Amino acid sequence: MDDLDIKNIRGLSEEAAAQRLEEHGYNELPSARERSFLVIMLDVVREPMFLLLISCGTIYLILGDLQEALMLMGFVFLIMGITFYQERKTERTLEALRDLSSPRAQVIRNGHKKRIAGREVVFEDILILEEGDRVPADAVVLSCTNLSVDESLLTGESIAVHKVPCKGIMDMHPPGGDGLPSVFSGTLVVQGQGVAQVTATGLETEIGKIGMRLETLETEDTALQKESRKFVINLALAGVLLCAAVVIIYGLTRNDWLNGFLAGIALAMAILPEEIPVVLTIFLALGAWRISQKQVLTRRSQAIQAIGSATVLCVDKTGTLTMNEMSVTSIFTDGKYYNLKSHEYGNETGTDNIPEDLHGIVEFSILASQRDPFDPMERSLKSFGKATLSNTEHIHDDWTLIHEYPLSGELLAMSHVWKSPDGQDYIIAAKGAPEAVADLCHLDDVQMERLSRNIGSMAGEGLRIIGVARAAFRETGLPQKQHDFKFEFMGLIGFMDPVRSGVSDAIKECYSAGIRVVMITGDYKGTAQKIAEKIGLKDPENVLSGAELDKLEDGELQEMIGSMNIFARVVPEQKLRIVNALKARGDVVAMTGDGVNDAPALKSAQIGVSMGGRGTDVARESSSLVLLEDDFSSIVAAVKMGRRIFDNLKKATAYILSVHIPIIGMSLIPVIFQLPLVLLPVHIVFLELIIDPACSIVFEAEPAEEGIMKKPPRSMTEPLFDRRTIGLSIMQGLSVLLIVLSVFVIALYTGMGELNARTLSFTTLIIANIGLIFTNLSWSGTIITTIRSPNSALWWIVGGAVLFLCLVLCFEPLRNLFSFSVLHPKDVFICLTAGLISVLWFEGLKAFKIFKR
Repeated sequence: MDDLDIKNIRGLSEEAAAQRLEEHGYNELPSARERSFLVIMLDVVREPMFLLLISCGTIYLILGDLQEALMLMGFVFLIMGITFYQERKTERTLEALRDLSSPRAQVIRNGHKKRIAGREVVFEDILILEEGDRVPADAVVLSCTNLSVDESLLTGESIAVHKVPCKGIMDMHPPGGDGLPSVFSGTLVVQGQGVAQVTATGLETEIGKIGMRLETLETEDTALQKESRKFVINLALAGVLLCAAVVIIYGLTRNDWLNGFLAGIALAMAILPEEIPVVLTIFLALGAWRISQKQVLTRRSQAIQAIGSATVLCVDKTGTLTMNEMSVTSIFTDGKYYNLKSHEYGNETGTDNIPEDLHGIVEFSILASQRDPFDPMERSLKSFGKATLSNTEHIHDDWTLIHEYPLSGELLAMSHVWKSPDGQDYIIAAKGAPEAVADLCHLDDVQMERLSRNIGSMAGEGLRIIGVARAAFRETGLPQKQHDFKFEFMGLIGFMDPVRSGVSDAIKECYSAGIRVVMITGDYKGTAQKIAEKIGLKDPENVLSGAELDKLEDGELQEMIGSMNIFARVVPEQKLRIVNALKARGDVVAMTGDGVNDAPALKSAQIGVSMGGRGTDVARESSSLVLLEDDFSSIVAAVKMGRRIFDNLKKATAYILSVHIPIIGMSLIPVIFQLPLVLLPVHIVFLELIIDPACSIVFEAEPAEEGIMKKPPRSMTEPLFDRRTIGLSIMQGLSVLLIVLSVFVIALYTGMGELNARTLSFTTLIIANIGLIFTNLSWSGTIITTIRSPNSALWWIVGGAVLFLCLVLCFEPLRNLFSFSVLHPKDVFICLTAGLISVLWFEGLKAFKIFKR
């Protein structure tokens, strides 16, 4: 950037920024207010289950049973408290995710560049604006190079406007003007870079004044939520019909319409699976939070389900598989190759470290870089030059940058035009892709062939390679294009980028999970193959270059892509074809990207993954997931977490369905056969106190199954309520119903009486319910495995259920409210045995499957 040296800008101190943040608040527009305690309680009361409870309490009051009415109302408040806790936990989780997903800003504080959340930008902060960034606040441009901004958010005009420095005048201008120094919050940098000073934040910005609100975390309904809503509605409709039938049957056969209504309401409470929507909300919110603990931010809820179904991971090499920490290791110039790997630079300065022949190419590579570089390659060049050339005439801190020719899609090379202190000479330094730099130098076929051999030799060592060129210029008028200079090719510089630790193990885990890993890189074939061999990528010899890809028809690409795990010399626009070809083969694709041009591929992939560290805001907005640390292992961890979340969700819904079957049966059968009622509303509420936290807390907290990453990916079309899950749930529920009903009928017909029969059957049902929790927590391991798993929530819920059951059975006032009798030790043994028998068949089935392995 020509008019400003970033090194001389101090920016605000952290103390001053913190004080302004406290005085003026965060740089954000008003979002939906946090729901108050009263609002949440009103939402809870409107739920069908609570309306049913209040109806029951009212009927008991009409019947004159004050104790029963008060007990039910007490349960209402208890369940409201549990629901409130769950709602607040979910809201806090979503709020934390909103903070993570908010646009980022790069500022200068205390003389150092740092990335912060956009909401933490304050008045007079110094912003660094780069291509692909969202402008975080209204600001005046102090310095810029080829800076263009899309202000269509404010003006409706899609054509980007060019920005210029303010020349010391800090006035803001209306949006949409070309050649003005003002930039505005929410607009998008589409080209170039700049430095700007903040003039307004939050509601004081243009976007704040017109009352617009930008949402950064989408909480739209997922396919799972739509599926569950349809399932619950169907059950609710069936429940309404059955309840009406029960009321009518009870009223006509026993001439007792009030108790008939109670029986009907009890059946409605038994049928209504109101836990399913709650479970989905909690699983998705806490699932997104748990994935964020693996350094992956979930921007779209659908990604939680989709990531566990991924069959192909398409990943960038640089920064994802490698560290993106470049070091200069090889230089080719004047027909000679220099291997610098054995030398260490940076501990001392001077010219003895590298031969004199290398001074020129290092000098011009630095001149072709930014003064205060952000790019790791440019930082490496500057560090290398400082260590080796600082005592020579090859470092030009006193030269003035006149013009920059940036990288473009047509030419992958950039040039800087410098003016010497005497103002007489103009020096042009260029660097970029070796082919592009060679094109600038107009090399002939013989020279190109020789260059290709040298590039191949360096690429074979796994190096990233750039070409460097120079030119001189004396006239005052600069040409429009880089090609108009007469460049001299200086040579090649090779950089080593070490592979990230843990990548090899993560790739092995992908292969065992049936997931294919595809490397996409802009580097040469040789470089890509060398890295692929290091990380254990399959079939590294099968490489397709971007040029070869362009020659293929879509059908040909679809045929070839099944065996291609490396794509080299690929430009971002070609990623979209790769994604579409994989999708056409039926693959579920997770695609990584970080640049503006990656956005189409990220949107097209079922799971778009953008880079949090080096990724642009455009890439983040187009993606479903954001890597907070640009590490391949984080993607694999997210896949494992996605599988765990969906796996536990299926178990939770299976448990909900299975436990409701005996409750429905024991509410309906006595009415049909004119037997004494077993389950009154108070009993069903007690059961709900176990079921609600069990399915939403215990199952959500259950660790992943041991072999979860050794199974093939789950189909994206696999429903939550598939035939196997529903079938298992019905079998489990019917087995419990059969046992509980047998205990009830045997007790009645052996003369134990109504109270004894109800007590025995209800206690058996509670024990069977606990058994269902244990047996459904793992479908691949027995209860013994479940007991050993580190799930503290399980023991809290089970312990609370057993304690409350003991209180109801032993404490006379509670026992009377539940219409129970005293249980003797032999009765407890009968209930315990019967309850365990009801789930033992499923345990036997699991043990048989384990034995067959």
